[in-house]
Amino acid sequence: MPEPEATGTERNAASPGTTPGSPSSTSSTGGLSGGLSPKSAAVWLLVALIGAIGWAVLALSRGEEISAAWLLAAALGSYAIGYRFYARFIAHRVLKVDKTRATPAERLDNGVDFHPTDRRVLFGHHFAAVAGAGPLVGPVLAAQMGYLPGTIWIVAGVIFAGAVQDMVTLFFSTRRDGRSLGQMARDEIGPVGGAAALVAVFAIMIILLAVLALVIVNALAHSPWGVFSIGMTIPIALFMGVYLRVLRPGRVTEVSVIGVALLLLAIVAGGWVAESSLAQTFTLEKETLIIWMVAYGFIASVLPVWLLLAPRDYLSTFMKVGTIALMAVGVVIAMPTLKMPAVTDFATRGDGPVFAGSMFPFVFITIACGALSGFHSLVASGTTPKMIQKETQVRVIGYGAMLTESFVAVMAIIAACIIEPGLFFAVNSPAGVVGATVETASQAVTNFGFAITPDALAQAAKDVEEASLLSRTGGAPTFALGMSEIFSSVVGGAGMKAFWYHFAIMFEALFILTTLDAGTRVGRFMLQDTLGNVHKSFKDVSWKPGVWLASALVVGGWGYFLWVGVKDPLGGINQLFPLFGIANQLLAAVALAVCTTLLVKSGRLKWAWVTGVPLAWDVAVTLTASYQKIFSDDVKVGFFAQRDKYQTGIDAGKVLPPAKNMDEMHTVVTNATVDGALSALFAILIIIVLLDAARTCFKAISSPEAVKLSEVPWTESRIVAPAGLIATPEERAELAAAGLDSGGGRVKEPVA
Repeated sequence: MPEPEATGTERNAASPGTTPGSPSSTSSTGGLSGGLSPKSAAVWLLVALIGAIGWAVLALSRGEEISAAWLLAAALGSYAIGYRFYARFIAHRVLKVDKTRATPAERLDNGVDFHPTDRRVLFGHHFAAVAGAGPLVGPVLAAQMGYLPGTIWIVAGVIFAGAVQDMVTLFFSTRRDGRSLGQMARDEIGPVGGAAALVAVFAIMIILLAVLALVIVNALAHSPWGVFSIGMTIPIALFMGVYLRVLRPGRVTEVSVIGVALLLLAIVAGGWVAESSLAQTFTLEKETLIIWMVAYGFIASVLPVWLLLAPRDYLSTFMKVGTIALMAVGVVIAMPTLKMPAVTDFATRGDGPVFAGSMFPFVFITIACGALSGFHSLVASGTTPKMIQKETQVRVIGYGAMLTESFVAVMAIIAACIIEPGLFFAVNSPAGVVGATVETASQAVTNFGFAITPDALAQAAKDVEEASLLSRTGGAPTFALGMSEIFSSVVGGAGMKAFWYHFAIMFEALFILTTLDAGTRVGRFMLQDTLGNVHKSFKDVSWKPGVWLASALVVGGWGYFLWVGVKDPLGGINQLFPLFGIANQLLAAVALAVCTTLLVKSGRLKWAWVTGVPLAWDVAVTLTASYQKIFSDDVKVGFFAQRDKYQTGIDAGKVLPPAKNMDEMHTVVTNATVDGALSALFAILIIIVLLDAARTCFKAISSPEAVKLSEVPWTESRIVAPAGLIATPEERAELAAAGLDSGGGRVKEPVA
């Protein structure tokens, strides 16, 4: 039954920056959590019970092995409740989304960067752009603390922090012509905090993109199957873009079927190519891959968004979501047990071999994407707000896509925890800890308290046709092992483990690559916004000279760190890799600070807790982690402690691992010094942003009449489109009355 309607944007003295007299509107999806029919109430009660039972089983287990299906139930039940009730509450009560208000995609449509995009395609683009390496590898690494801490943070973190950040950032950026996060900070917080935010956001983004690129290079090097299959997604995407724009406009279902069929053919053909005489052609060295990736990143960032970026991301989403969904089905069918303890001793001791540090704050730093990720705010204030058809779609695209990514993280932690703990630690511990042979690894893992025999380690490698699985750090190989375990239990048995393992490696590379092209475009927007403060022409993000210059600078930035990192195991992005987790979460603090400031300035003070509470938590986590990385005396944690250790070794003429000679000893000292200094710099910049945001909020509360917002004036929308992926009966009737199909579109007369 229809739910109570929500009012449109606040247009009163407490909500400066809006247009007086513009009509108050209703969202086509209705209002808040009330108005449930008895049937709907019973369904949601059942969903809540399933989630509650799953959590109860996880929390009350006392050492016995339990099925991974309970973890799945707990997560899915929580996601459903969070999306249905909390996300709706934020969209309609807090943000007051307005379906009659034209978005920048409609007002500024230029067919290049601003382009109203079907919400199904845009959901695919946004999800593919934000779902990179983090949700696949972060939860895997955090599994050293046990399955329970990571799972709680993934699920609770996304519902109350990560998805909220993404949706609210998307909403406020949409109200500001798609302005980047750094520019919004400058416009709304002030020149001091804004300048600090601009510097921090851009520097962190270059580091994040280079790290993501390094993961892709490592995954695709010497992999003809992966290179061919992923390379084929580019011409397929170009075809889909032309199909939707020129050949069959609006036929999303048609192009989806064609695209998925071609994608599956490309994946299968990749296996054929790997076994054929063409294998050598598609077997690329790391340096060659970097050149191709830099060229692709530049081209993807300057081409019209409808031609390559959006359809490619949409296409890859089918494979991403489809594969993860099949994993979930496999868990339900095979019912694998969680072999990792709920909480390991490493959680309290803080001396884990995978990463050092106590559970607080480092589990919350290690699991970035999947729970809360600052990188998402860059996409939510980058490409997506320039493509969204209606404000009412921020819930499904912002909140919904983040929930989907969180589900990926849940499947990753399941994959890590269903394999034997001994194998997990042998794979994820560095060579200096487990040694180079299965015998030394077996002994080291046994000392951790998780026994595994040398024969078992050798057999695990043989099952997936790898020479060795020892010290395959980074999380990706472990995820592939877990995926192969699940899929082989359902299809093909042990004889198919090798196929599923290598399929998973290729899948991970595709998963990550889509964040690189979108991230480069977002970086171009951000740099143009920043340069626009100096030269006004850059404010037009489609101005060709600005587009080319900014794109070249962005790909040149991450490309340089990537190239040096590949040539030097201790240089380039390898030098900055330890900053990835903390930098990403500090970026989230900037986004949440901007969102909280905007809630206060726009007359929504009573709802500022929606972003203020996760901001307080994120600041506590990230600044604690920063403090420990800077000042800890533990050489495994503190950057400067590590520097002192290696400097002492240099003074004594000793070479300490992982350095192999005195030159590398000096490199380690330099790296630790740079990482420590950058950690301090980023923390100081974030503190400046927070203090200036607090000043701005206090001023807005004490003198609301003096508040100025950079929000653009209200303009009536002539686009009719559903708010969710599936149109409601009311929306279908509205579309039919306008003579439009399920994708929606522009009408000649103003929308009633």
